[in-house]
Amino acid sequence: MAKQIQTGIEIQKPQGIHNPVRKRLFTLKESGNYLGRSEWGMRDLIWKQIIPVVKQPGSRKIYIDITDLDGFIEKNKSVYH
Repeated sequence: MAKQIQTGIEIQKPQGIHNPVRKRLFTLKESGNYLGRSEWGMRDLIWKQIIPVVKQPGSRKIYIDITDLDGFIEKNKSVYH
């Protein structure tokens, strides 16, 4: 168990598995940050149908699935010669 001593008082950290839920849907801005692109760069990938979007019926807001972003990264990996 991890223990810390702070000004003579022993503080114990709770035990257990720390497994936070990972965010799955990103906004345009968040997905751009994830890929190192601008929002317009992300729009370009979407308009070229390279990356699909998730859209709620009746809403203009679009989201990008992180698995699609990871797939884009894997598909575009290469070795620099």
